[in-house]
Amino acid sequence: MIIDSHCHAWAYWPYLPGVPHPETHGTVEQLVWRMDRNGVDQAAIVCANIWHNRDNNDYVAQAVRASGGRLHQFADVDSYWGDSYHTPGAARRLEAAAQRWPMQGFTQYLAKEDDGAWFTSTEGLDFLGVARDLKLIASIACGPQHQPGLRRAAEKFPSVPFLFHHMSGLRASERPPRKLFRTVMESAKLPNCYLKLSGFAYLSSTDWDFPYKETQWVYEGAYEKFGTRMCWGSDFPPVENYMTHRHSLEAFRTHCKFVTEGDRKAILGGTLNRLLESARPIS
Repeated sequence: MIIDSHCHAWAYWPYLPGVPHPETHGTVEQLVWRMDRNGVDQAAIVCANIWHNRDNNDYVAQAVRASGGRLHQFADVDSYWGDSYHTPGAARRLEAAAQRWPMQGFTQYLAKEDDGAWFTSTEGLDFLGVARDLKLIASIACGPQHQPGLRRAAEKFPSVPFLFHHMSGLRASERPPRKLFRTVMESAKLPNCYLKLSGFAYLSSTDWDFPYKETQWVYEGAYEKFGTRMCWGSDFPPVENYMTHRHSLEAFRTHCKFVTEGDRKAILGGTLNRLLESARPIS
């Protein structure tokens, strides 16, 4: 089984530069077509209520309800681009989101200037308390600078899985002593911390250089620490600025030769399947 841990779907292409057909370029239909073509069984759609798509949670929820269990929703709750970001009432907003949408997790994009400390503030603890009680997966867009704060939160909520997007923002160009890499690897000590094995082009200094050999040390080093607490993700549709959906799969499946066959199956879907089965049930 292959499960995409990180993809998106929008009713209208939200990024610049524009594309010829923005109303179809990144839709659910495009995502499912690529899944079918490339043998991906399921996908967790990371919602992002960004430009032209302030209702992205509603759009994805409709697709999830119609998918027969093939698609899973990580609803955007209080990401940094919204007015509610880290404002009072976060726990109530998360509860309301869970009542409205068939979500098995929430996603939150953190501001670069933050340090992750909000999650252990009174508001943040209440917010994560709701995630724990509702059995929601925490899908967090963060950088290495957020990791110490997120680790403290993960320690307080050991039953909440924390999935960090795109290797938590690491870059292959980092030179020894690689302080940022070591900062992220510290989180491997917590059994509820996971890395999304995705974003090859983001880690590389040359975003078109498939199969991104420059990035191999990052993925191999992370594999040594996290093992099967990594989940492959395509990052469709933004990934197609750099490579195809199939390439995003083969960059891991074919070219990360340091991974054992059994662990490869877990990273491609087994790990996320286990998390989803333990998460909030969706009828």
